[in-house]
Amino acid sequence: MAPYEALYDRRCRSPIGWFEAGETNLLGPDLVQEAMDKVQLIRQRLLTAQSRQKSYADKRRRDLVFTIGGKVFVRVSPMKVFHASMLRKCVSDSSQVIEAPTILLDEKLSYEEEPMAIVDRQIRKLR
Repeated sequence: MAPYEALYDRRCRSPIGWFEAGETNLLGPDLVQEAMDKVQLIRQRLLTAQSRQKSYADKRRRDLVFTIGGKVFVRVSPMKVFHASMLRKCVSDSSQVIEAPTILLDEKLSYEEEPMAIVDRQIRKLR
């Protein structure tokens, strides 16, 4: 008795053993033609889906146009390579501009941080 048969109380149905001997031909001209027709149908449906997605993306794609002196947002990460596609156009509003505080540096080019406010407090109880 095979291990599979002992475990599941039935014979293993591998792709080789799905048909009884003489029941059907595994290879034949009509089986090959049927497989070719299925492949052609799958290719046609993939092309349809790809063209639909491409037309959807092309309608929403715009070329990036920047002017000299214009302001842009840049998303930069130290581990990523910078590319022009990372630029986003910025509409500047002078009321939203925040002045950066001046930082006094010493001769070692370091500075002392001072806390602005205590944001949260927590009292911990120990055992």
